[in-house]
Amino acid sequence: MRPPSPGTPRHHDSFLSRNGDVLRLATIAVLIFAVMGLLRPQLFLTGTNFSSMAFQFPEFAILSLAMMLAMLTGGIDLSIIAVMNLSAILGGMFLASTGLEPALAIPITIAIMLATGLVCGAINGFLMSRIDIPPILATLGTSQVFLGTGIVLTGGAAVHGFPDAFAAIGTARIVGIPLPLVVFAAIALVVAFALGRTTYGFGLYMFGTNARAARFAGLDTPRLMMTTYMASATLAAVAGVIIMARVNSIRADFGASYLLLTILVAVLGGVNPYGGYGKVLGVVLAVVSLQFISSGLNMLRFSNFTREFVWGALLLLVMILSSGPVTHAMQRLRRRRSRHERSPE
Repeated sequence: MRPPSPGTPRHHDSFLSRNGDVLRLATIAVLIFAVMGLLRPQLFLTGTNFSSMAFQFPEFAILSLAMMLAMLTGGIDLSIIAVMNLSAILGGMFLASTGLEPALAIPITIAIMLATGLVCGAINGFLMSRIDIPPILATLGTSQVFLGTGIVLTGGAAVHGFPDAFAAIGTARIVGIPLPLVVFAAIALVVAFALGRTTYGFGLYMFGTNARAARFAGLDTPRLMMTTYMASATLAAVAGVIIMARVNSIRADFGASYLLLTILVAVLGGVNPYGGYGKVLGVVLAVVSLQFISSGLNMLRFSNFTREFVWGALLLLVMILSSGPVTHAMQRLRRRRSRHERSPE
């Protein structure tokens, strides 16, 4: 047998095996950046473009983290866009009509929006954990309920007329860094800590890997489902705050294309659609990659319909590459290569 190379640390292979998905995503992000930079350097490689991207992607990045939490359970949350819009509508209606000073009205508005997200998430969690409705059906139904409620409240019109102090949430900078980006970074760190360093995160991964074994191990699965979907909906409400502030208005049907994007980001970021595996860093890299693609397509003057086609095709491609037959074929190839490397010369 060939001895291991003395110059290679033993932990090198284990590091690659633990972080292979992240390294591949980082490579993809760099390649996409390089291609877009070569195609439109005078537009893509500018401070204005980078600033624009930094203000744009935090909202659907937060939504992607919300989708990630739901998918880690082996489920999905199709209601996050409707929750985002309903929470923004309720908060926006209060903010546009209140006579309170902005210093008091804005915190109350944000509290209303977060409370709306919690209630919507509790409804989703109750339907799944107590009535045992499959996640895809439960959240599909509640998304229509939340959407319909928003349309009834607004009559289909946009809610606007917010004070300038609220709009600053979506346009302000902290030490030159866009505030929405700071909010996203803080949320990503909190979610990463919760998943990797707490009993909640351990239980969530266990439940997503094998729900029956998690129940036999004594895990309170109904409470876990309730907590997870409440957290997912609350993150959607946070995204609603950022979008409402950035656009300075809100509609019941705003951001319809974001749902496909959040699923694509989660899957591209390495989240297992069947539950039990996924990393926040992978989702972050997937968000950055898709933002590079989106900005590049805009600069290449592709239509919105073309972008929808690209997102759908990319999602199908990622699912095919991560499917059972392809995965097994890759594993057999790696095993064959490993046996060949260990064979005597």
